[in-house]
Amino acid sequence: MNGGIILATIIALTNQKGGVGKTTTSSALAAGLVSFYNKKVLAIDLDPQGSLGFSLGLDIEDCKTIHDVMTGQVPIQSAIQMTDYCDVITSNILLSSAELDFTSSDRQLLLKNALTPVMDNYDYIIIDTPPALNILTVNAYAAADHLIIPMAPEILSLLGVTQLMDTISSVRESVNPNLNVLGIILTKFNKRTLLAREVKELAENVASQTGTRVFNTQIRTSVTVAEAPAHGLSIFDHSPSGKPTEDYKNFVKEVINMTLNKSAGR
Repeated sequence: MNGGIILATIIALTNQKGGVGKTTTSSALAAGLVSFYNKKVLAIDLDPQGSLGFSLGLDIEDCKTIHDVMTGQVPIQSAIQMTDYCDVITSNILLSSAELDFTSSDRQLLLKNALTPVMDNYDYIIIDTPPALNILTVNAYAAADHLIIPMAPEILSLLGVTQLMDTISSVRESVNPNLNVLGIILTKFNKRTLLAREVKELAENVASQTGTRVFNTQIRTSVTVAEAPAHGLSIFDHSPSGKPTEDYKNFVKEVINMTLNKSAGR
């Protein structure tokens, strides 16, 4: 709280392993917060592949991007685009040169500083990060109040989460001591497989050791999840009665409940 003004809650979705449903989960969270809870949401794509903007129906080539904002070429307000779901700042392949382009002494805080003028315009800011631990990811961690870790039920995905926790610790020590891991969300989940059940148990062990939790909701596997971005639609519009849609709705509800509790204590 800042002089009576409520500032946006910033949530970054992160996993250094690709293919875990990070962008789909970011898109579903942003769209769900607007559709079901009437929240004002800004979604930011920090992945040079630009999948989040594309998923929400935007042309990601002929527009101002988060790269333009973070390099100081444009103010953040001029990079915000409106979609049917939420406001979005897109990215494209230019962002892949961030390690070279971000040369200032506060290079880890470029995103945090850039967000300052719009912090009181939104209830939530959702950041989709690249599948890597680099300067873009660190910028997301420095700006965020909370992290959500999407994880597929695979052993390699679990190893990635363990490594991720080390990075989170170093960010807490350097630029963001209040960074909170809201939880691990299991995606592409088929509870009938032994591997999925084993990985869920292992994920719960990792979570308890690192002061976080696994979300009660698991996102069931389905082709509709992969189809939705191609149509520029959220999962809620593309497949309203699908099982993953139901799961994502429950996940958004969990996030709302957890962040409202955290915000009350901020």
